[in-house]
Amino acid sequence: MTPPRAPSGTQETLRIAADLRASISRLRRRLRDETPTSALTWPQVTALAQLERLACATVTTLARAEGVKPQSMGALVASLNEAGYVNGVPDPDDGRQTLWSMTPKGQAWFKAHRAAREDWLSGAIHAHLDPVERKTLAQAVRLLERLAQV
Repeated sequence: MTPPRAPSGTQETLRIAADLRASISRLRRRLRDETPTSALTWPQVTALAQLERLACATVTTLARAEGVKPQSMGALVASLNEAGYVNGVPDPDDGRQTLWSMTPKGQAWFKAHRAAREDWLSGAIHAHLDPVERKTLAQAVRLLERLAQV
């Protein structure tokens, strides 16, 4: 077990960090709840998101990106392959590995799934935030992206 880290920052930044983490968690849950029912599990969806971002990847690369064991990711990728969402080809650099990518079916599903989430979020922003708040949110998005790059 990893020993607890000493708090870094001021009381104010610790409070902001806790509030931000909680808000992001609630927003993620809400985005999941607002998307159409799917035969795919959330771990399958996040694996497809990694493949969409990377174009192709090995099971090991996907497992590292998602913070899971390669065996778990292997089972997940196998289920996506069986359902026709991904396919694999031998890695030209290492024939023992397989490079996985989304099939046209996987790409279409992912695009529709992402559009549904963005449509809900866009509607919520438009309906519940005034123009000044929307501008503030746009600035906050840039700040969050900066934090994500640290």
